Amino acid sequence: MSSNPDPDQHGPYPHLLEPLQLGSLTLRNRVVMGSMHTGLEDAPWDVPKLAAYAAERARGGVGLIVTGGYAPTKRGWLKPFASELTTRLQAMRHRQVTDAVHDEGGAIALQVLHAGRYGYHPFIHSASDRKSPITPFKPSAMSSRQVDRTATAFARTVALAVKGGYDAVEIMGSEGYLINQFLAERTNQRDDEWGGSAEKRMRFPLEVVRRTRDLVGDDLPIMYRISLLDLVEGGQSWDEVITLAHQLTEAGVSVLNTGIGWHEARIPTIITQVPPAAWRSVTARLKAEVSVPVCASNRINTPELAESILAEGGADLVSMARPLLADPEFVTKAAAGRGDEINTCIACNQACLDHTFSNKTASCLVNPRACRETTLVLAPTRVRRSVAVVGAGPAGLATAVSAAERGLAVTLFEAQPALGGQFRLAMAVPGKEDFAETLRYYTRRLEVLGVDVRLSTRATAADLAGFDEVVVSTGVEPRLPAIPGGDDPRVVSYADVLSGRVVPGKRVAVIGAGGIGVDVSHWLVHDPASPGPDEEAGVEEWMAHWGVGDPSLHRGGLTERKPRAPFREVTLLQRKTSMIGKDLGKTSGWAHRAVLKQSGVVQVAGATYERVEGRDDAVVLHVTVEGEARELVVDHVVLCAGQESVRSLFDDLTAAETHPGLHLVGGADVAAELDAKRAIEQGTRVAAAL
Repeated sequence: MSSNPDPDQHGPYPHLLEPLQLGSLTLRNRVVMGSMHTGLEDAPWDVPKLAAYAAERARGGVGLIVTGGYAPTKRGWLKPFASELTTRLQAMRHRQVTDAVHDEGGAIALQVLHAGRYGYHPFIHSASDRKSPITPFKPSAMSSRQVDRTATAFARTVALAVKGGYDAVEIMGSEGYLINQFLAERTNQRDDEWGGSAEKRMRFPLEVVRRTRDLVGDDLPIMYRISLLDLVEGGQSWDEVITLAHQLTEAGVSVLNTGIGWHEARIPTIITQVPPAAWRSVTARLKAEVSVPVCASNRINTPELAESILAEGGADLVSMARPLLADPEFVTKAAAGRGDEINTCIACNQACLDHTFSNKTASCLVNPRACRETTLVLAPTRVRRSVAVVGAGPAGLATAVSAAERGLAVTLFEAQPALGGQFRLAMAVPGKEDFAETLRYYTRRLEVLGVDVRLSTRATAADLAGFDEVVVSTGVEPRLPAIPGGDDPRVVSYADVLSGRVVPGKRVAVIGAGGIGVDVSHWLVHDPASPGPDEEAGVEEWMAHWGVGDPSLHRGGLTERKPRAPFREVTLLQRKTSMIGKDLGKTSGWAHRAVLKQSGVVQVAGATYERVEGRDDAVVLHVTVEGEARELVVDHVVLCAGQESVRSLFDDLTAAETHPGLHLVGGADVAAELDAKRAIEQGTRVAAAL
């Protein structure tokens, strides 16, 4: 393994693009597309879609693709009738996927995953009968015989993977799934040969690997996903993790892939508010202890970040799952020096993990073609027609770029002097800095595709005369509720605050507790002088705030949280009587709600807004809560009470009947909570149909 790759041979990212030999398998670079369950794995009729999805990533240059998890037994299903690999017939179906990847010059590994107590069905079992807090079913405790048979079942599934054409396998021993459940005292309360001491708790994963290696021989690369930080009470100590790593290596593991945190952990590990590459230091600590290659993972989303980890010797490979959803050509673009054209993952989880945990097929907010490669096709146009797109928010940008990629002649009109629309407001929120990458991507793509971009131009019907197709994406404007006294200049909209037009005082009331209200509250309590997430001090501050400690001193990596001093006093109010933040994202909403609590935001549900009283030194918001009158004395009131569509241009064009090819997309079509996922998908679909 070369420690000083030739930059002339491997382009601008010499370490990332250097090949790696794993047994008889040569990886063309160090990029691993990490496992992520998409939902396409579960039904035989989706195999062609899964093959197209994997082939597109292989075509884009990924070194090794890891599939979503396949159960070795029916009790190991993630949900009823979910993905499994237990028969030869199933293995033969996988040939369509593996052949598609091999035809594109790629390599692919099958992940073997037993859900244990994380399974969403009534037949789950685990090391002990302790119920998971994130699933409704209580597991039964496995008998010693069941444990033994399950270890053998893992090995048999690996053997079937070989028959299915896979180049390698990954054994899932992290994220709180069955193997991880055996390793942690939290979930393993056995007193037989499979539990009762750290050594006995390690027996199950070691038996899985030994039996696998005995069955498939020495050549097949076996990757094991090891939990470095469980981030739950009763998790593994660092000494136990390192001991396990050494014994796994001795048992035949070829690569150690790193996992951080259980799904039930109350510390975010991959969402947007986690600093980029936050876990690289703990991965480097593992690498220093073992002789096999180590793969870094979690919140690594740019080739620069991946290259720096490898160049510093902190890992041998880099796993990126969601970044390859966002841009299947990630590696090809990086190798060609086109890193500025990469569609960067913004770690929002809205279309990937939120879909997965809601029993929907995964996709990607910034790339709605992900997992829809066979159904959402941007086919080259046969006739180069002209298309006007009015409005350069997420929907308009997606429409313009997708239409131009098809070969249509696109002109993009934007009334403001900059692209982005409401997305520019979203990227101002602390923890959402990566949203700026999406605008960087669209800006660059417009340049590369030669789109005629006209900023500071409010398009009129006359401007649009002569275009074959007109797509109106004029977005939304804040809804201003009719509250008596609301015309006081200290009553402002969220757009005023996030754009910087208004700097609120130290005491603020926020009206409306949807996604925007929560984001604005985060912005208000955040100290603008604090270090950024891409600074070492910022990572350390984030770790301290969430209670992530030195794993050699704190079991599972958990320590006492260090509270942040809020920059402002904030009261967040909503009319609904339900819990504030109830409808936030399934996999990230809990963390956003936690920030509110940790920052001392006063949360008031069931509020009726009576009036605003202006005083010389303050404004008083009069509300009624559960029949009780309250007065909130603040410096500013920020309105986050929803949006209204801006569609006058569309209505005028419709009335004039001058444009038969007229389309309405994004917020102009449906005013919702800055719903970029819907807007980008709608814009892409409209462009595909032009």
